[in-house]
Amino acid sequence: MSRIPSDRECVQLLLEKGCKMRVVVHCCTVRAVAEEMASRIKFADMDLVVAGALLHDIGRAVDHSIMHAYIGSGMVAGLGLPSELVDIVRKHTGAGLDEVDAIELGLPPADYMPRTLEEKIVAHADNLVSDNRVVTHEHSVNKLVAKGAFRGAERIEVLHMELSDLYGEDLDVIVDRIGEYPKLKCVPEEIKGRSRLPSSDSFSIFSYSDL
Repeated sequence: MSRIPSDRECVQLLLEKGCKMRVVVHCCTVRAVAEEMASRIKFADMDLVVAGALLHDIGRAVDHSIMHAYIGSGMVAGLGLPSELVDIVRKHTGAGLDEVDAIELGLPPADYMPRTLEEKIVAHADNLVSDNRVVTHEHSVNKLVAKGAFRGAERIEVLHMELSDLYGEDLDVIVDRIGEYPKLKCVPEEIKGRSRLPSSDSFSIFSYSDL
């Protein structure tokens, strides 16, 4: 499949690869935030943003560590999907990881910094979602500060300001605009009707637990 997959196809890929339903719901929530962002940012490729948001955590089918983005990008490449999607998946952690981060975290040599508009939108949409709940960017910033990851926290602040300028107002308004638990367009039928999953902070920037 060399084209950008549809919502249905993306969710099907998540399920076929073994992602748990909680990961699927998280990805659908990130999709809702990314779609809202891209709807008001000129020149953003909406199809690419939506597919990237849905597939960003496909690597969690096999790994919930910091390696999940790198592993997921390999899975997306193996599916024959466009290279733009491969890059979005690999670069979605926080506001990106620089060379120092990659070495400290033991990641394979690669580019982990979001550079295109679509890469930045998906990465930051993920920062605005905790589990299946839409949050302000301060949630992710504060979690990194608590871990001593000050450079990563600063990168999120900078990315937030950049995309807020393009959006036309502070992106933290999204939680009010679409709701803390937005209506999801792509949740599989078997879990429709569940308005919320058990609340948890285990869906963090770097790792999920108990999935």
